[in-house]
Amino acid sequence: MEASVKDFMVPIAKFPRISDTATFSGAVMALERANEEYLSGKREQRILLVTDSENKVVGKLSPLDVVRGLEPDYEKLVDEQSSVYVEKFNYVIQPMKEQTTLWAKPLDDLCTTSKDILVKDFFQPTKPSQIIDLDANLNNAFHRFVMFKHDSLFVMDGKKLTGVLRFSDVYKEIGRRIKESCGL
Repeated sequence: MEASVKDFMVPIAKFPRISDTATFSGAVMALERANEEYLSGKREQRILLVTDSENKVVGKLSPLDVVRGLEPDYEKLVDEQSSVYVEKFNYVIQPMKEQTTLWAKPLDDLCTTSKDILVKDFFQPTKPSQIIDLDANLNNAFHRFVMFKHDSLFVMDGKKLTGVLRFSDVYKEIGRRIKESCGL
């Protein structure tokens, strides 16, 4: 792919934002509002960018992050660096089933205990592999999506965040080229 990241990224100004000090309850409502505005055509994006106390974007908030906020102990069972279970599968799965509050208690109980948790305590901050240069080749972005299993990349122009490159946009281009090359 000879195209550039800047040709497919979405400027950060188009994304709604949420503070990392917002509560779990606030995050659920903000995600719902952003999705409704997106579906009604009032907003171009439904991804929420998370900002710190200096209004600097430090990541994004997804529905999966919300579920992670309900059950923050999941991360203790996984080695994030290698994406494998810390212990052998047979020894982990039963204790994991027993310990996961999400499935052991009604969601109503979980919401009572998690409603005041802050976004910064459960969202996934941006990883170095999620950062790509504005002038990078789209092929480079494609490999980051595949190798690191990201659904979006943060696009930098030097030290300044300028946009977000979503896998869905890159896939549209891949699909177009496949159809073109294969005569579909």
